[in-house]
Amino acid sequence: MNCGVLVHIMDKTTSAKSTRRITGPRQGAQAIRRALAVLRILAAGREDGVLLAEVLRATGLTRPTVHRIVHVLIEEGIVERHDRTGRYAIGNQVPELALARPRPSRLLIAANPSLQRASAEIGDTLFLTVRTGNDTLCVDRRIGVYPIQVLSIEVGARRPLGVSSAGVAILAAMPAQDARKIVAANEKRLEAYRTDVATVLGQVTAARRLGYGMREIGLVQGTKSISTWIKTPDGRPAAAMTVSAVRTRLGPRREQEVAEILLREARIIEQAIRG
Repeated sequence: MNCGVLVHIMDKTTSAKSTRRITGPRQGAQAIRRALAVLRILAAGREDGVLLAEVLRATGLTRPTVHRIVHVLIEEGIVERHDRTGRYAIGNQVPELALARPRPSRLLIAANPSLQRASAEIGDTLFLTVRTGNDTLCVDRRIGVYPIQVLSIEVGARRPLGVSSAGVAILAAMPAQDARKIVAANEKRLEAYRTDVATVLGQVTAARRLGYGMREIGLVQGTKSISTWIKTPDGRPAAAMTVSAVRTRLGPRREQEVAEILLREARIIEQAIRG
């Protein structure tokens, strides 16, 4: 404990008991946030899991802190350790807890007709991605009829906001200050995707100008992605609809055509959510 802070508080309250009342809830909230940060990193590793060193690098937490968090989460069944690889992954308790909410979200229900229409009209792979904290999460994928499909993301894939065209689109739809704050918070995690804060913010600026997110080089080499944001009734960007295709399929003219289809369907989804 910082003695200087303790003395300052005790001068005002004249009681160590009062000091505990002030700091206790804050410390508890900090511990919960740290545990959730660790869980989000593990979730990105899917079933393969994540090495402890990757968790340290992504969260910026100390090794003893991460060890304590992971140990408790393992005891509770929220996290498991793969003995063969030494990696940590989400445990069985998580999907079991998720059974408490089996009904699809309102967004998924509203987006279903649009995903079907856009997939049939465009012919390439479509993804529906939602924002969760500082991450994006793929919640639906539709495979088109074109012989070559880009299956770069599976349902359940989690990535930092900004490393995909979906993340860029979501960031572009929020106030610039909020977007900068999120990208800065993800700085350490961006390295794993061979990008950086300046690059992501440049893509966000371009997306605001275009009216949609676009990556000339997708998550898979030789591909290109276009994304449009979807807002909640109160104006918050909550999701994005994305088309990924081989790069030769998305020249300037077709890029505009695909973007117009996505923009149309994104507005339809927003209207459906409003009810």
